Amino acid sequence: MESNLDIQEYPDSFFLLQKQIQQSVEEHTLVINSLANYLAEIQQLATLVVKTLKTGNKILLMGNGGSAADAQHIAAEIVGRFTRERRGLPAIALTTDTSILTSIGNDYGYDNIFSRQVEALASAEDLVIGISTSGNSKNVLQALTAAASLGCQTAALLGKGGGEIKNVVNLSLIVPSNNTARIQEAHILIGHILCQVVDSTFTS
Repeated sequence: MESNLDIQEYPDSFFLLQKQIQQSVEEHTLVINSLANYLAEIQQLATLVVKTLKTGNKILLMGNGGSAADAQHIAAEIVGRFTRERRGLPAIALTTDTSILTSIGNDYGYDNIFSRQVEALASAEDLVIGISTSGNSKNVLQALTAAASLGCQTAALLGKGGGEIKNVVNLSLIVPSNNTARIQEAHILIGHILCQVVDSTFTS
């Protein structure tokens, strides 16, 4: 009853909201469906993730804002599990330790908050994954450059054409959208696919 009264009192607002919701759902569907054109790239990244873990190496992930949350989400599913029981596997999100992030940011600048951690934690043949909707996040770019100099494999989940980051990684997956929210939604779907492949590979 309250909902009907609201519609009657604010009809323009209701239909505007309905239009916004419909537009968001349609944009989301369009972007997600477009990933069907990138199955080969997703498979390449999944293969790289599995190879890294099978050879006893680790995965490091990073990003800013929502992409930091995606990095932590993916790392959590690899260390713990996604949907199937298996042993824990090594993955580190470089976005979680506020003492490290703020000390490096204070002493070396925000652009170095990830590269310094890569220098400290990464070894040759580790896989370092950067997540950036713009493809131009300087701290992610510098970390991936540092990772390459250490002999790490590098990959990135990107959007908006891939920016500068696409030029410094071994493998980039560029979501074909300029909408940050839609790119992030595609990134976490890709992340879930990676975790599903890890689970199926390492299931006991």
